[in-house]
Amino acid sequence: MSSKNPRINTAIRASQMRVIDEDGRQLGVMTKSEALAAAEAAELDLVEVSPEANPPVVKIVDWGKYNYQRTKQLQKNKKNAKNLEVKQIRLGLKIGDHDLHTKLKKVTSFLEAGHKVKITIIYRGRELAHKDLGFTFATRVIELCGEQAIVDQPPQLTGKQLNFVLRSNTNAKAKNPQRDEETPATNQDG
Repeated sequence: MSSKNPRINTAIRASQMRVIDEDGRQLGVMTKSEALAAAEAAELDLVEVSPEANPPVVKIVDWGKYNYQRTKQLQKNKKNAKNLEVKQIRLGLKIGDHDLHTKLKKVTSFLEAGHKVKITIIYRGRELAHKDLGFTFATRVIELCGEQAIVDQPPQLTGKQLNFVLRSNTNAKAKNPQRDEETPATNQDG
């Protein structure tokens, strides 16, 4: 069974099932034939809503109406789902301080938006002979990002590139309001 198409009426495989009527009241555990008879008496359909439960849960509903509401809910959930991407920033080893801070502001904005950021440090020419400079630079970048960033994937050298991934530290956002609250309380006591 797929989540897109629940089993209905005679397609339900379970021999015993927990039945819920159209008003949401539990009718108890019934056999398949008893449940189908109850649905037929109400002139509605029997829909398997929770096949993983033991026993499976079925509901007596109007299939057309149920399917329409379910489709609408899935569309609403899809619309509200946050689409997170991995953003990428490329840096060279010889980048100037101002340029670096400009790029880090962009990294900060991506992290605040909830995205992960892949930072790529590119080695050019003979810089590859000094691989340790890239790791030192990566450590500096991570420190400059501060508490709001957590290393999701540590720096790894791949060919002429050193890659690492940062993600947002949601705990840092939660800690900041507490610090603001503690400061006025300390001033009042002293």
